[in-house]
Formats: sequence, structure tokens, C-alpha cells
Amino acid sequence: MSGRLTHLNDKGEAHIVDIGDKSVTRRRAVAQARISGEAATIAAILGGALKKGDALAVARVAGIMAAKKTSEFIPLCHTIALTKVSVDIVGDGETAILVLAAAETTGQTGVEMEALVAASTAALTLYDMAKAMDRAMVVSDICLVEKSGGKSGDFRRDA
Repeated sequence: MSGRLTHLNDKGEAHIVDIGDKSVTRRRAVAQARISGEAATIAAILGGALKKGDALAVARVAGIMAAKKTSEFIPLCHTIALTKVSVDIVGDGETAILVLAAAETTGQTGVEMEALVAASTAALTLYDMAKAMDRAMVVSDICLVEKSGGKSGDFRRDA
């Protein structure tokens, strides 16, 4: 890796990267977010017992919608034709939930930001739906878990 920030031009000004000469490849990224809270709150979310409704379904849809709109609120992201987005939400012990979001495309730039935005938005949606029970919940551990495709090759976060 060159260490050069690609979103800066020769003058140090922010700009969108020219991907016109990049190869079209199949690209995939997986990101995670964790939401932790009181055991009763986590159980209510996972058990579908919130007054606002099925938090898991709403969070999955919110994550997918957010991935599709990533370039609208991350200023230097390209608009990407996503071929697939999935959001999986699972219990992580009695006091946490793990959100895993995967984004895929066949294109000239990666989908890491789309996966990260999907995971974080799904976790924030869970917070919104359960905040009446537990305002002290914490969304954390938002990170890229793995990516494949493109010039930089594959990446996998060590466990």
C-alpha cells in the first residue's frame, strides 16, 4: 500500500477518485456493528417483544436501504450498483447483539462503505426501537470484517 490518500489531489484538496481506468471485478465486503444493553432489552429485541414492532425486520430493511444510499451521505463515495445486500442480526451473549452486513457488486470500486453503513444503520435502528426500555444501550465495534475483489485484493480481520 502506498500510504497516499486517494481522496486528496496534488494540492491536498478533497475530491472523488477517478475509477474510470479500474478493472470491473466482483467485489464483496462484510462489516459488523454490536449493540449492547440490559439483558431484558436484548431479549425483548431478539424475541420480538418491543411495543414498536418487529425490530429485527425493521433493522434489516433499514440496513439494506442505507447501503443503497451510502453515496448520499458519505461525500466522496461513488454511487454503486449493488447486486446484493444482506443484514444478519444474532444474539451475542445475554447483553449484546451482533449485526453483520454484506454488500456485493460487480464494478470498478469496492463496497466497504456500503457494508459499514448498513451494519451501523441496522444497529442504530435497533437502538431507536428499544430506547424506551434502555437509553444506556451502546452501539460499538463498527468495523470491516472482510473484503474481496479489486486491485488491493482480499482482507480479513483477525479474530
